[in-house]
Amino acid sequence: MKPWRLTLTNKIVLAYGMHDAMDIYLSRAATNQELAQFHTEDYIEFLQRVTPFNIRSPEFSQGTLGYNIGDDCPIFDGLYQYCSLYAGASLDAARKLTSGQSQIAINWSGGLHHAKKSEASGFCYINDIVLAIIQLLLYHPRVLYIDIDVHHGDGVEQAFWSTDRVMTLSFHKYDKDNYFPGTGPLDSTGPQNSSNPGAHHSLNVPLHDGIEDDQYVKLFQDIVGPCVDVYQPTAIVLQCGADSLGGDRLGCFNLNIRAHGACVEFAKTFRLPLLVLGGGGYTPRNVARLWAYETSICIGAEVHPNLPAHTPFLSHFTPDKTLFPPLSESKRYDNRNSRQYLESVVMGIREQLRYVEGSPSVQMQVIPPDLGPVREEVDREIKEEREEKEGRRRERERGRGNRGELRD
Repeated sequence: MKPWRLTLTNKIVLAYGMHDAMDIYLSRAATNQELAQFHTEDYIEFLQRVTPFNIRSPEFSQGTLGYNIGDDCPIFDGLYQYCSLYAGASLDAARKLTSGQSQIAINWSGGLHHAKKSEASGFCYINDIVLAIIQLLLYHPRVLYIDIDVHHGDGVEQAFWSTDRVMTLSFHKYDKDNYFPGTGPLDSTGPQNSSNPGAHHSLNVPLHDGIEDDQYVKLFQDIVGPCVDVYQPTAIVLQCGADSLGGDRLGCFNLNIRAHGACVEFAKTFRLPLLVLGGGGYTPRNVARLWAYETSICIGAEVHPNLPAHTPFLSHFTPDKTLFPPLSESKRYDNRNSRQYLESVVMGIREQLRYVEGSPSVQMQVIPPDLGPVREEVDREIKEEREEKEGRRRERERGRGNRGELRD
């Protein structure tokens, strides 16, 4: 998750000249108030104050345990600035979509899908995806979240577990006991109580080691297509974790860059506002190749397979210096995904979609609890407006016959 992979991505994008076809913005740090739309204030304060030098002090030792700080989520210099910057970038990207300024917005530094409301998890401290979706929900009645990271998007699923205004769909390696985070089986589809609005709106596509390009792309299209048709989202958020590529240090699939990119291409075909985010990915040169290629897909540009000769740090992409190395051959896993198994997964997802009774009406459904501050502000404004009208009514009634004469 180190910024080096973002640096390499940026250099490739610039080398191809893709920046000329995009509007580029400097990331703005998210404010505490924005972060608090999902995360608890005490957790945000902890991230603000903790450093590698004071973490062992009595003041922070209890918080270290309570906030799941450890090997997977270490404390480092500039932690809070890092979190607020990538979260701010995702928030602003969402605002570009809601304002109509952009049809597609990209933040490769975002996509940290494991972070919980008051807990870090899996290298993720602030869940920028949840914050961005909350922003989209202020304008969009329904948001479809799609996750193609090799790990389950548990933090996002958990955040919107009880609402039908967000449908979460995660494609991931699933092994309850041996693969992080151990969640996301096919039958985990939301609250079990069918009267809960979130029932059947958390969909999971559990996969085994070694899935191949053709299988993955077909599976993605066979599932995402019906989800869009049934749920009718008005915006899509796509998390493009690169650890699902072949040869990733923590991955276990046999995917090549073109297959991963085909998922982005398919998401574009719905012509809905699309927020594209990064995520996992632990072989920096391949992460950079992938996200640069998917940037080209987003802007509709064709790029030459060979990296431009003037690309900075070109030596990191030796020996082939290409955008599309044969990743599936570098560290190959046995494919344990049979055709019958994948067909059963598709059938399971489509069965769940039968319970989704059309697209929910934003006026009739529960707003996620994380929008509470916004909702309370609106309620307060309505109350004040009513009190003001009542005051004016009483003023008009004064001295004009009996009280209540002007009441409808």
